[in-house]
Amino acid sequence: MAKHRVKFTFPQELISEPIIYNLGLRFKVVTNIRRADVGPDRGWVELELEGRREDIEKGLQWVG
Repeated sequence: MAKHRVKFTFPQELISEPIIYNLGLRFKVVTNIRRADVGPDRGWVELELEGRREDIEKGLQWVG
């Protein structure tokens, strides 16, 4: 199992979307929120991803 840390930033229109949930569900990646800050007009999250390296890479391409 591989681990990878990333930081996502979200514009206002994506704050309420379940992006992290969908990332874990679609790509069989365990998501662990390490830090986050969400406001009414923007947000960011430091996320630890764990799973097969191929699944993590596919998931990051999907988010990107």
